[in-house]
Amino acid sequence: MRPIFLFLLLTVTVALNAQSLTSGGKLKPEQAIMDIRHYSINLAIDTVNQSISGNTVIDLILSQPTPVLLFDLMDNYTVEKVWVNNKEVPFRHENSMITIALTPSQPAGKASVKVQYAGKPHVATRPPWEDGFTWAHDSLGQLWLAVTAEGGGGKIFFPCKDHPSDEPNEGADMIITVPRGMVVAGPGLLKSTKTGKTTATYFWQTKYSINNYSLVFNAGDYKVVSRTYTTVDGNKVPMQFYVISYHEPFAQHHLELLEAMARVKEKYFGEYPWAKEKIGIVETPHLGMEHQSMNAYGNYFRYVKVGGQDFDWLMNHEFGHEWWGNKVTAKDWADYWIHEGIGTYGDALYTLEKEGEYAYINQFKNYVYGFKNDKPIVQGKDIDEESAYIGDIYAKGAFFMHTLRYVMGDDLFFPALKKLATDPRYTYSNLVNTEDVEQLFSNAAGFSLKPLFDLYIRSTDKLAIDVAGSKPGEYKVSLLNIDMPLVVDVVTSDGRQKVTLSKTPVVIKSTTPPQIDPDVYYLKKVIYE
Repeated sequence: MRPIFLFLLLTVTVALNAQSLTSGGKLKPEQAIMDIRHYSINLAIDTVNQSISGNTVIDLILSQPTPVLLFDLMDNYTVEKVWVNNKEVPFRHENSMITIALTPSQPAGKASVKVQYAGKPHVATRPPWEDGFTWAHDSLGQLWLAVTAEGGGGKIFFPCKDHPSDEPNEGADMIITVPRGMVVAGPGLLKSTKTGKTTATYFWQTKYSINNYSLVFNAGDYKVVSRTYTTVDGNKVPMQFYVISYHEPFAQHHLELLEAMARVKEKYFGEYPWAKEKIGIVETPHLGMEHQSMNAYGNYFRYVKVGGQDFDWLMNHEFGHEWWGNKVTAKDWADYWIHEGIGTYGDALYTLEKEGEYAYINQFKNYVYGFKNDKPIVQGKDIDEESAYIGDIYAKGAFFMHTLRYVMGDDLFFPALKKLATDPRYTYSNLVNTEDVEQLFSNAAGFSLKPLFDLYIRSTDKLAIDVAGSKPGEYKVSLLNIDMPLVVDVVTSDGRQKVTLSKTPVVIKSTTPPQIDPDVYYLKKVIYE
């Protein structure tokens, strides 16, 4: 089975199984004045009781004085103590929110909050689509732990500002203690490992900004298989696979496939974003998830052939999120398609690169069959993750990029796409929304693309094209529901031609009814009169 059919099946299933946990939505005023700078998460994992205990330190900057600080943390935990700037303070923990009342008010500027807590994490019943901890064993009976948090947010296991609009600009530390024999995989670089009689502690650190759903860890009977990757800019980056020990024989070949994927991603999107740290993947008991510099992988080395070579569709998709979702990040879940739609478009670029234009076009023809098109891709503003997470943000979002490529032409489209992935105005700590993407591509095109964004991203309409026979051998063709000229391929009795259509009818001569957009660059309906 081709990857596209597996993927469309997956996205439909995802859309039908919304998560019970969610993050984002309308930002609380008390949190809007916080700029999170750094998280330090220090936890001990009790695999027998399936519980955790420890503390998290949150460094932040307040834009104005405040008498209250608010942090998200699920009610599964007992919060034992809270300190603000090393002074123990009173607090309330209810409705998954830690409320810290301050007398006198906390002044504007830097502050440090430490929360000590313990409890049983929420268990993921269907990871990665339903978030939480997955307490598992591998095929040899060894302990295996996975954490997923994209929908539910970091509050699943650490206190945080649970909103996509704010990332810790100075990175994060994760200090995780597990039973001896388990190996912990995390984001960034492994700074140290300390092994005791019964436990082992792993200190992971990233100095990059990071979304809080990437601040997760996995633990198991891992072997670390490595190679060195030289980026498109000449930087040497460790490429590491934390693989379950009995799958070690598969790891080097898997990294070879990952390297081939990285080459294509870098061609279109620029250098791998975390070149100062690592390219990491970790084997998990669930299918997979994008986690910055340590992507979760659970597709069990089930390859298909693309361009005659082994290919893993899941790893390619999740790895693409290093650019789309991790480096280029939406500030509102309403704009989720920027992560998933452009990321899925990147999946198709691998097909373009390895199998050519014809295979690429056919891939998008197949995508159309998976659209539900019952809700706009962008449903408004201040949307929570559960509401925003619909299947169409994947394939329909990717198809829109396919349409933009056709409308703009390769000479304008691909440089604009790379600019979105590389320009500091849109990357790392500078988060984006759909308006930013629209403006960037409009500037590159030299004309406003807003009508196209409004039609395909902000509505469920299809491009309506009217074909009216005016007299024998002539047809009047016009656009019915978009106020901008669009170039469209038209096949007549004389062959294929490009025709600029608008609301003003264009006369096309043909002894047979003209075929409109036969290669399906537009999501459309053609009305023959």
